[in-house]
Amino acid sequence: MLTSLALIFLVGLAAAALCQRLRLPRLIGMLVTGIVLGPFALDLLDPSILGISADLRKMALIIILIKAGLSLDLEGLKQVGRPAALMSFLPALCEIGAFTLLAPRLLGITTLEAGLMGSVLGAVSPAVVVPKMVHLMETGQGTDKNIPQLILAGASMDDIFVVVLFSTFLGMAQGGPASLLDFAGIPLSILLGILLGAAAGLFLALFFETAYVHRHLVRNSMKVIVVLGTAFLLTAAETWLTGKLPLSGLLAVMAMACVLRQKSDPRVSRRLAEKFGKLWLAAEVILFVLVGAAVDVRYTLAAGPAALAMILLALAIRSVGVLLCLVGTALSARERLFCVIAYLPKATVQAAIGSVPLAAGLPCGKLILSVAVLAILITAPLGAMGMDLAAPRLLRRRG
Repeated sequence: MLTSLALIFLVGLAAAALCQRLRLPRLIGMLVTGIVLGPFALDLLDPSILGISADLRKMALIIILIKAGLSLDLEGLKQVGRPAALMSFLPALCEIGAFTLLAPRLLGITTLEAGLMGSVLGAVSPAVVVPKMVHLMETGQGTDKNIPQLILAGASMDDIFVVVLFSTFLGMAQGGPASLLDFAGIPLSILLGILLGAAAGLFLALFFETAYVHRHLVRNSMKVIVVLGTAFLLTAAETWLTGKLPLSGLLAVMAMACVLRQKSDPRVSRRLAEKFGKLWLAAEVILFVLVGAAVDVRYTLAAGPAALAMILLALAIRSVGVLLCLVGTALSARERLFCVIAYLPKATVQAAIGSVPLAAGLPCGKLILSVAVLAILITAPLGAMGMDLAAPRLLRRRG
């Protein structure tokens, strides 16, 4: 395992640095490192690392969501409430609808299988989008109109909607009925996640303040450990309550960090944000290398030109959905274009659920995995490069 970790960090960082020199996003180097080192290429990573890959990726995602919450301006978020709510489901719904209508003709599958494929492909990747939005908030790009906050909030809730639809379509494909209760669980999952996270954030703020008043010095490093442990518990609560109560653990984590920022001494929240920013330097490598390791490039060959055409058509229709969400806002045409670009990348969810239909023994499983892999390889670099290149040109820098 130690050898595998050494390879992940050293080769991943080297590839990221090379991409940076070539004016490409660093994450492309990390994704390629994972693909090359992973079990479907050179197979240099220990099976024990791959066995806990999903947990490691989630831990890395938790770190950047805490950093995002500690950087998020709630007042700015309130101003983009309606479009942020629409961004959480409308673009994904448009993309799933595109697959449902067009995939049977292009790929020769049934309408139900097309809906299942769309639900795998429909989610935007928080692993790609969230770090970019955190960087924009820190540098003041687009913050005059709260564009990073808008995209961050929408992308954080988008996955909940898509995963619920995926579970419903999967059950139907296996012969089960669709349940309205599953769809009712979407807003409940969001609400409970926000409430639980807010309560945890308030508790932590009071705990740190009480410790300071009573002269019990809690070092910043210790605060990081406490916050991180609480975030892990919030995420674990989602697993504990599975089948009993819908709850978004990752949304709870970001809500906790937001409330902690609002209720803590500004110096405390600023130092915590700095600490988690440093943690992200290591977590980023683990996240994207292991996402790459989950990608089996052999399936891209099975996808074919029709799958590529389907992905591009679905992205175009998804982009229309993003533009519909922004109707009535004060955003310029250039700023709306940036929002469209920011909603292109796919990686995290597709790597996690792309192989589930195949594992479930569905006839369309191999095709769905092939299209999911192809979508990751196209949209993750495209979206990351697009955001890096477009932000300075399309967004205004505050101050």
